[in-house]
Amino acid sequence: MDAPPRWLDPEQKAAWDSFIRMQETLIGRLSRHLQADSGMSASDYIVLVNLTERGDGRIRFSDLVKRMEWEKSRVSHQVTRMAKRGLVAKEECPDDGRGAFIVATPAGYQAIEDAAPRHVEHVRRLFIDALTPNQLSTLGRISKRVLDHLEKQPD
Repeated sequence: MDAPPRWLDPEQKAAWDSFIRMQETLIGRLSRHLQADSGMSASDYIVLVNLTERGDGRIRFSDLVKRMEWEKSRVSHQVTRMAKRGLVAKEECPDDGRGAFIVATPAGYQAIEDAAPRHVEHVRRLFIDALTPNQLSTLGRISKRVLDHLEKQPD
């Protein structure tokens, strides 16, 4: 017999609902600003950040999938669209014939360099400026704790 569901109490539900609404509203607004400012989608930006924050601008496809927490097919389609626009390139992995590297191109580096300053200003205005330093620190610790917990959980 299945255990009964562990329903959220009113305080838990209110916290969860507020978190989800905040996240969806924030991501939606940041995505719209990013598109309007740079013509880049949030997905383009996330891929380029994952590539350009690394010293060599490259990452194994399988590692990109893990970092982004997306389905493999979604990452593949995104990378293909970006490659067609010249933002990234696919390179074979010399030590693994089935593996591939995704590499930021010069156009990809330029796109992220152009988009990042405005994006960071929107992040600051819509998120950082709403919190005191203490609240931001607390949120950082809470986020880290949830992420650490998720790492220990099966999918």
